[in-house]
Amino acid sequence: MVTIKQEDFISSVADAFQYISYYHPVDYIKALHEAYLREESPAAKDAMAQILINSRMAAEGHRPICQDTGICIAFVRVGMEVRFEGPMTPEQMVNEGVRRAYTDVNNPLRGSMLTDPDGARKNTTDNTPGVTHIEIVPGDKVDVIVAAKGGGSENKSKFAMLLPSDSIVDWVLSMVPTMGADWCPPGLLSLGIGGSPEKAMLMAKWGMMEPFNMHQLQARGASNRAEELRLEIFEKVNALGIGAQGLGGLSTVLDVKVSDYPTHAASKPVALLPNCAATRHTHFTLDGNGPAVLTPPSLEDWPKLALDFKSSRRVNVDTLNKAEIATWKSGETLLLSGKILTGRDAAHKRFTDMIAKGETLPVDFTNRFIYYVGPVNAVREEVVGPAGPTTSSRMDRFTETMLAKTGLIGMIGKSERGVTGLEAIKKHRAVYCIAVGGAAYLVSKAIRGARVVAFADLGMEAIHEFEVVDMPVTVAVDSNGNSVHKTGPAEWRAKIGKIPVVVA
Repeated sequence: MVTIKQEDFISSVADAFQYISYYHPVDYIKALHEAYLREESPAAKDAMAQILINSRMAAEGHRPICQDTGICIAFVRVGMEVRFEGPMTPEQMVNEGVRRAYTDVNNPLRGSMLTDPDGARKNTTDNTPGVTHIEIVPGDKVDVIVAAKGGGSENKSKFAMLLPSDSIVDWVLSMVPTMGADWCPPGLLSLGIGGSPEKAMLMAKWGMMEPFNMHQLQARGASNRAEELRLEIFEKVNALGIGAQGLGGLSTVLDVKVSDYPTHAASKPVALLPNCAATRHTHFTLDGNGPAVLTPPSLEDWPKLALDFKSSRRVNVDTLNKAEIATWKSGETLLLSGKILTGRDAAHKRFTDMIAKGETLPVDFTNRFIYYVGPVNAVREEVVGPAGPTTSSRMDRFTETMLAKTGLIGMIGKSERGVTGLEAIKKHRAVYCIAVGGAAYLVSKAIRGARVVAFADLGMEAIHEFEVVDMPVTVAVDSNGNSVHKTGPAEWRAKIGKIPVVVA
């Protein structure tokens, strides 16, 4: 028998979640850099450059890659010849490790977990509980995989109970466009096929932890049905032209994983899970000889890139009006300077409730921009922690009221807007810009001042006023309602030419 000390397990989990908050897996960095070198779309190439630069900065500064530091997932395989020293169960130990990691004073991570998910939705503040899966296996070791999964990619998970004769490839190709850019491509798609519904989902989640090795598979060719599917789905999803951040381009996915399991004769359960540009996971083993040792990657594993904003328009947001924003065009890059307000779902709900009651809002939005962000708490000399954009379509239901009643003229977020959001933007001659999802630490360096101005009780969802200098954004929807998330993918799908472009 091998004895694993409780403290060794807990400290290893805590160290692992800290580790993945600022270190990408090196295989992902290499795969993304290869895609960057191949990319022909200027907008997509710039987005990938920002992701790579942000990743290196996070590794150097030991600060989060993404502001959404994720829901904590742990896969724990316990050998049958292992005993734990201490009263806590493996699940309890994982949660204690999560608590320590997310409250670390040197690198505090954002607590995103809410209790009473359909009621009060109260933040637990320390990101507990995690989601722990435990398996008993032969051996005298404990193998642990930890992953941090952000809401953007988790929310785009798909599941279907297909008919036995249905095409999985066709189903995937029908699903991926509906996912938009909320999951921050380019990343990874993982499929679980077979078993039961929950087995399919679990296999897909497991598959995300496998190395990026698509180029090796392409070189040697498929040896089984799962590998055939990987190759076909990889080629056809990229042929959709969605591209990095949904801007249109050659690379939407960097790899595809397929796991399968026997299933009922009448069934074909299929789960599809994406992993975003903030791919964060690691593996360690405990054998009774102390806590895990996690070896940092070398900074030489990251490419040395520099951003080029020579052609970008510089904008003073403090003097903006509708006449000026009417000159901006969809796809144009801007460098914003001045003061912007922040606000996410909870704040928008509170704003619209106050408006409905005829109450005065605590901040004046006249001719101002709002940034959809929930930043990580600052440490040391920081003005604010990593502060990347959140998914903007969640704010669509509030956009008409905000634009009609507050004087707001511009919004900054991540990925595409839905139909109601687009209609409101066009109607009120407003604009919507995007910052790069997966570049939170880089974006935060443009923020030179930050203060809470309203709704302090909402924590990271409070209303902040940011003072920014040369904050890079792209005009995603101009005042005429033209959306780069519609025109970009259509353009590149046509250029790639493998899948017919349907014109509505």
